[in-house]
Amino acid sequence: MDIRIRPADPAEYAVLGEITARAYLHDGLLDFGESDAYLDELRDVARRAAAAQVLVAADDSGTVLGGVTFVPAGGPMADIARPGEAEIRMLAVAHEARGRGAGEALVRVCVERARAVEGCTAVVLSTQRTMRAAHRIYERLGFVRTPERDWNPLPELDDIMLLTYELTL
Repeated sequence: MDIRIRPADPAEYAVLGEITARAYLHDGLLDFGESDAYLDELRDVARRAAAAQVLVAADDSGTVLGGVTFVPAGGPMADIARPGEAEIRMLAVAHEARGRGAGEALVRVCVERARAVEGCTAVVLSTQRTMRAAHRIYERLGFVRTPERDWNPLPELDDIMLLTYELTL
């Protein structure tokens, strides 16, 4: 089965939003489960697409397997990117589609896109400590941990610390 990476079609936004929300819920990545306010942001693909590039992984039949938000050069969707850095956000693959290469294919395309951005010197991302499968993808593709950039998106909750990775281009 081939996996094709392409820009998300607006007709797929709801499906991708639900895949992303379900992936975060299934993996226990949200402190407040179904009541977590971040679910609204994960589901709001239209807002992400207006401010960044939203890509999907689709199979031969066109079924969306997962997606990612690629932030080429700062802007409102960047969390940690500095000038000259692209950022990868909200990588998610449907639970039933995992292990087929969709996540890695999405990251590879983000790296290719970053290389095409003039002046881009690195790709950065944040991840949760428990996202071990994603960490393996990042490390296999040459990303390295940057613990000095780790951060807490919700300072009022002491137990949330996002790990950061960087790939120098």
